[in-house]
Amino acid sequence: MNWMIELVVIFTAIGFMMARQASRYLWTGVLGAILCYWSVIYTPPGWLLLLAWGLFIPIAILLTVDSLRQNLLITALLSLYKKIMPSMSDTEREALEAGTVWWEAEVFSGRPDWHRMLGFPAPALSAEEQAFLDGPTSDLCSMVNDWEITEELRDLTPETWDFLKNNGFFGMIIPKQYGGLEFSANAHSAIVLKVASRSISAAVTVMVPNSLGPAKLLLSYGTEQQKNHYLPRLASGDEIPCFALTGPESGSDAASMPDTGIVCRQSFEGKDNVLGIRLNWEKRYITMGPVATLLGLAFHLFDPDKIIGQKEDVGITLALIPTTTPGVEIGTRHFPMSQSFMNGPNRGTDVFIPMDWVIGGQDYVGQGWRMLMNSLSDGRAISLPALSTASGQMVSRSVGAYAAVRKQFKVPIGKFEGISEVLGRIAGSTYILNAARGFTTAAIDSGEDPSVASAIIKYHATERMRTIINDAMDILGGRGISMGPSNFLGRGYQGLPIAITVEGANILTRNLIIFGQGAIRCHPFLFKEMETVANDDVAGFDAALLGHGSLVMSNISRGLFHSLTRGRLLVAPQHGIRGHYYRQFSRMSLAFAVTAEMVLMTLGGGLKRKESISARLGDVLSLLYLGSAVLKHHYDHGSADEELPLLEWSCQDLLYNIQVRLHEVINNLPNRFVAGVVRLLTFPLGKPYKPPSDKLGQQLAELLLSTSALRDRLTEGMYIPEDTAEPIAQLEDALEKTEAAAPALRTLRTAIKTGSLPPGDPETHVDAGVKAGIITDQEAAAIHAAIVARKLVIQVDEFLPEYLTKERREWGSNNLDGVAGQSM
Repeated sequence: MNWMIELVVIFTAIGFMMARQASRYLWTGVLGAILCYWSVIYTPPGWLLLLAWGLFIPIAILLTVDSLRQNLLITALLSLYKKIMPSMSDTEREALEAGTVWWEAEVFSGRPDWHRMLGFPAPALSAEEQAFLDGPTSDLCSMVNDWEITEELRDLTPETWDFLKNNGFFGMIIPKQYGGLEFSANAHSAIVLKVASRSISAAVTVMVPNSLGPAKLLLSYGTEQQKNHYLPRLASGDEIPCFALTGPESGSDAASMPDTGIVCRQSFEGKDNVLGIRLNWEKRYITMGPVATLLGLAFHLFDPDKIIGQKEDVGITLALIPTTTPGVEIGTRHFPMSQSFMNGPNRGTDVFIPMDWVIGGQDYVGQGWRMLMNSLSDGRAISLPALSTASGQMVSRSVGAYAAVRKQFKVPIGKFEGISEVLGRIAGSTYILNAARGFTTAAIDSGEDPSVASAIIKYHATERMRTIINDAMDILGGRGISMGPSNFLGRGYQGLPIAITVEGANILTRNLIIFGQGAIRCHPFLFKEMETVANDDVAGFDAALLGHGSLVMSNISRGLFHSLTRGRLLVAPQHGIRGHYYRQFSRMSLAFAVTAEMVLMTLGGGLKRKESISARLGDVLSLLYLGSAVLKHHYDHGSADEELPLLEWSCQDLLYNIQVRLHEVINNLPNRFVAGVVRLLTFPLGKPYKPPSDKLGQQLAELLLSTSALRDRLTEGMYIPEDTAEPIAQLEDALEKTEAAAPALRTLRTAIKTGSLPPGDPETHVDAGVKAGIITDQEAAAIHAAIVARKLVIQVDEFLPEYLTKERREWGSNNLDGVAGQSM
């Protein structure tokens, strides 16, 4: 039995050293000591002794003598690595190097530092930002009529355009020295959220000039002359910007754009021999394009005569072009899914621009792709998540109220289990969206530019929005599909694909970007290895390999141990059920790290072609990020007990889906032996997670079915109109009146059960209840008011036949008398 005890001690020591990432010198010493002990105590045969020491000594020398290891082993490995490493184009490298790596690297490593995360600042608004949100932003929402925008005018009103310009909505990111508002990312997001809860068309009009566009690029790369000229004009709305990137032949593959510029000299505005660029391009899907006065343009620049350098193919370049420039064709419109924000194509034929119209001047020619990659985060990380969160909040509040008021079989439909399951999913997903939005904007406001996190939140926020709105349409039924002024969800449903496709279509983002970029940027050593190989840096490659190997051994050891103990011994910054979720996300971070390493080692560059595996690994990385956001969001709210069901539903949903995706990766790994090893290391005791229970889902549903401070907190930020002609205001009123009538209806229901009133619906016995003294006149009035309010919110719009016929244009589309029923 002694030898068994010795083996346990040895393997425990080895596992501990692996987990603690012991130095190679300690490894050499400990393994040498074990070998000495075995040689002396067990006196093995001479040939076995010779073999053991013959293997150990050269390995020990290679581990401890750097110069010898690098000369004999690392140089050869570097050459081999260079041969098998997939080629990387300049555009791929620039995309990978864009932005910074933030919390996503922590969860990728398998060692998330929760104390560090809880130390991140909570998202907050300054007094000035809050005043703008409460003042001009609310005023904008009150003057916007979405039915008028999308159905009648197909545009914002002239008054709305003037209001946006005069109040600085187009200059939120521009510093005050140039006349802008200089708002934080969190304020930018909060403003877009509030406007989006009212009108997608208005929200897109606000968000695009503050996302990827001339202002963002000028702030980062513009010359002082360009900044001083354009930024004040953009901030005041004297210039309306757009940015033209996407073309018919280069949607997601913008690096291969066929739009060209040729360096040349010619006359321009009365001057001879002006150095400039002759441009030819065709772009489409350009938001703000039809009304833009200033066009930001991406094109591929060539210098065949080598006028400005020694390269003919200069590369992707960005320029600012007034839309009045000869040869520019702009102004026609696309019609994006019944939304009425400005979007359209533009073209240019032999358009000459002087070289100083290049953003950043001549020094920045050929650097356009890097400039774009470093400027994408605002749309991905701020605007689209804000729009998605607005949808979640609006649906939570309005559809929850509708489900509480609308009755079937004399019961509010929200009480049916099928409906409550969907309502619970809506509430939980909205909580996740709230958390992820604030978590990411706080990072940006702290100086981070998290490129991988921006792709994560863009994809998952818009996909959660898709689920939320589809769920809402299931609950609303005919109320949701009948278009008209009182339909508060129809345009959002129609506009879903817009958010899904912009800033990188979701299929592309999921399959190629999140893990494709995340694996290289977030991995502690992979990018270092690639850089040292590209630079033929033997010593750097050696250090990266040793660190990588140590991390892999540590994660394997820790991953297996914590899988066997179900994460109970992992460190958490909080106790109880909250601490449990920190530990479980730590455990899944470890499982992800081990799985990702095994996939990278076995598939290597071939992972590019295994898009589904890459997508699932990206899902796990994303869900770990979202889980972190939820934990931080709950902590920032003081770990309130009343919020605990939202936390539990969110964590259980995320952990369960992490488990699903990891098993999908394992099930689809080509190397089945490796798949078995991964399964053993990550889930040795089976699948520990279950989706949220029906009971928990019903708790969340109840949150949406009644007024409460927690319901207000879940939907904090959306616009709630006060005008009683507005459908959202009508729903709020109906919910409040339904709650006010509930005690009296319970009294009537009890009277029916005891025989004091005849059987039937309590609402039909109100007058009898008053006559019998069962309820008071005031209580009866409350019930009647609730009935009237309910009948109002379940109505759908009706139109005169002329309004919907082909003769409508001649008949007069603005004839509001043609709209019967409810209108705004």
